[in-house]
Amino acid sequence: MGRMIFSPTAIAGVVEVTTQPVVDERGRFSRVYCEDEFVPWIGRTRWVQTNVSLTLHRGTIRGMHYQVPPVAETKLISCVRGSVYDVAVDLRRDSPTFLQWHSVTLSEDNQRMLLIPPGCAHGFQTLTDDAQLLYQHSAPWTQACERRVRHDDARIGVAWPLAAVHISSADANAPALEASFDGVTL
Repeated sequence: MGRMIFSPTAIAGVVEVTTQPVVDERGRFSRVYCEDEFVPWIGRTRWVQTNVSLTLHRGTIRGMHYQVPPVAETKLISCVRGSVYDVAVDLRRDSPTFLQWHSVTLSEDNQRMLLIPPGCAHGFQTLTDDAQLLYQHSAPWTQACERRVRHDDARIGVAWPLAAVHISSADANAPALEASFDGVTL
């Protein structure tokens, strides 16, 4: 069975996970989750929701989304079709990397995933048409606890690789972080 390689990033708890597929004449087989291998990184996390998104147009930005307690969530993001520029932003109060961001290209070919801890916002930009993501969540989506940050918030400064061609009205109208925003308390 294929194994996984965990690569910590500069942001505590944000981890790139690369699967090592077993490949033969039939194709490939990849393990995308094994609790025993994830325990050192996220403990015994229970995935309570799995979502799939399909984004039709290259250059579309979705995000930046997160949830606050009591349903702050860990996310495991993988790309099963196409390619995306995936971003996590640290919004945790008192974190040494507060307001810093990390990006990684996720694609159906590179076998990478991004593990995002509670208190970090997530978003992505599609690098191809018809990009499909698979999300694992440790808490159910709860509208009252959902928060958004503008994709182009000056305090964060994400360097998106393409001009944005589509953004939902909810994401486009997300507020910029106020100067008084001092982070999410977990």
